[in-house]
Amino acid sequence: MAWLFLVVAGIFEMFWATMMKLSEGFSKLNYSLLTVIGMIASFYFLAKSLHALPMSLAYPIWTGIGAAGSIIIGVLFFKDHLSLMTSFFVVLLIVGIIGIKVTSGH
Repeated sequence: MAWLFLVVAGIFEMFWATMMKLSEGFSKLNYSLLTVIGMIASFYFLAKSLHALPMSLAYPIWTGIGAAGSIIIGVLFFKDHLSLMTSFFVVLLIVGIIGIKVTSGH
């Protein structure tokens, strides 16, 4: 269950970052509230995962899911542009997250 909690925490990390973008500097109440709800949910599920996973494993995976996912959302939905070199490093980030999981022994 800890890994599921961690993945859900990472998804909520992407969610709140997206809602914060849509809030336009917290000027739109609906999106501002969704940002806070997403943050609370993300931290809640991260905390739940930390019952069984070491912080040195869970935290970088949580931030990595949020970072890589937010980049992908930015490109797909907000038309953000990534250079070829930046795209390469995003792939490395995803490979790193997978590598941490695979080699962790948890």
